[in-house]
Amino acid sequence: MRFARQDRLFTKSSARVVPILVAALSFAGCATSSISIPSPASQPASGPDARVGLQGGYQDAQEAVWNLEMISHEARPPTFSNPDDPADFNFANTDLAFRGDHVFIGSYNGLQIYNISDPIAPRLRTAFVCPGGQGDVSIHGDLLFMSVEEQRGRVNCAADSVGGAGQRFQGVRIFDVSNLDEPRQVGAVQTCRGSHTHTLVTDPDDLENVYVYVSGTGQVRSETEMPGCLAGHWTEDPNTAYWRIEVIQVPIGAPEEAQIVSTPRIFADSTTGAIGGLWEGGTHGPGTQETAQTNSCHDITVFPEIELGAGACSGNGILLDISDPVNPVRIAEVTDPNFAYWHSATFNKDGTKVIFTDEWGGGAAPRCRATDPETWGANAIFDIVDRELRFASYYKLPAPQSALENCVAHNGSLIPVPGRDIMVQAWYQGGISVFDFTDSASPFEIAYFDRGPLDPDRPTLAGYWSAYWYNGAIYGTEIARGLDVFRLTPSESLSGGAIEAAEQVEIDSLNPQLQTRASGGR
Repeated sequence: MRFARQDRLFTKSSARVVPILVAALSFAGCATSSISIPSPASQPASGPDARVGLQGGYQDAQEAVWNLEMISHEARPPTFSNPDDPADFNFANTDLAFRGDHVFIGSYNGLQIYNISDPIAPRLRTAFVCPGGQGDVSIHGDLLFMSVEEQRGRVNCAADSVGGAGQRFQGVRIFDVSNLDEPRQVGAVQTCRGSHTHTLVTDPDDLENVYVYVSGTGQVRSETEMPGCLAGHWTEDPNTAYWRIEVIQVPIGAPEEAQIVSTPRIFADSTTGAIGGLWEGGTHGPGTQETAQTNSCHDITVFPEIELGAGACSGNGILLDISDPVNPVRIAEVTDPNFAYWHSATFNKDGTKVIFTDEWGGGAAPRCRATDPETWGANAIFDIVDRELRFASYYKLPAPQSALENCVAHNGSLIPVPGRDIMVQAWYQGGISVFDFTDSASPFEIAYFDRGPLDPDRPTLAGYWSAYWYNGAIYGTEIARGLDVFRLTPSESLSGGAIEAAEQVEIDSLNPQLQTRASGGR
């Protein structure tokens, strides 16, 4: 989620920028799987899509489902919702992480922990109030990490704003969750732009530490509040807190000693060294998007086993060499005249493809209407060939949504079906879409779930923030309505045997921005 103009757009008179524009065509010779893939013709029968025209409501909205079964719905607990305004974003559900039999749900108001040993009947275990938004979470052993970017965040997790700037917290919190009933903050690292999102990075050669890549997208804090935070343009101040990420080193045995150990300039021009070496912001010409300036990443996804990261960095999609986690190096970049804001990235199971999402409208606007371009607010699928990005195709939710429903591509993960690349993805009030991109040039939908708008009379913010597969089920955080759990059902596009094979893939934990071969299946 990104609210309008949260990122600062700089202008400058001179700097060398070499954008790589994506051609709207498929490249010949791209690798394809030898697995037999069902034809996209197995979509629902011709006629109006069942998702079109659904009646709205809070917990009673009309629903449409295809090749999925909802097996559980859990409304938000009382301390995580406003009974007078279900769309109150101070209580919005956000991202998910998983460990063992538990799911950890981030929120603008703190943390919820559910026992999911029986996915049909999730049980709320802990509702821990700690405001500050966005509240994205990840987990490593008994350490849970949470992103904080709002000025209302307080060092001590207080629910009020007492204490002024001296008590303000914007950065990454670290909790000990060895006792799931009583999460305990054991570390907190302040950053200049807060933490909109973060990414855990593990290093097989360094088992004593875990690393956190911090993506801050807010305004730079004042130097009086946090010394060293400089907000100038890079041409005026080479120490600016824009045009960088932060890398936090967290000693696993002493998380209270966590600290920033580097601030990589991953947007620099590789030839001149200019800090702001990528997209400057603006349009690409008539009929194109106005693409955000590349002075931050929204999300970075890493795949340590292949030593690659993929950054969705406002105006560019980039590939990173993360062989040295403290010092990631950009090795490829692309931009796209159809993208407004590069939001998130997902590798396929063997790291030969990557999907970038475009959060056109910041997640707060209706961007899936019948009048909206099919290549705007969509996914762009790239093949990775010799560590370069080669455009293959776009995928966008195929069912038009109403003007009452905020809708655009958002967070998802792989479903570990052997021999195929399949992803489940959240589209805010566009619902959940499951699609096959084994042939990167021809993605097609194989399942969906959707509800009508939260409010049938006026636009409101709601819908799925994230939808992830974990140990046999799909878990979706609905911003306003709660936690939903789904199972796939057999279809022409996905056999019962394929679903059963995916359900047999069990992992100990899942942070979707930290991909592993195990989480993707074979």
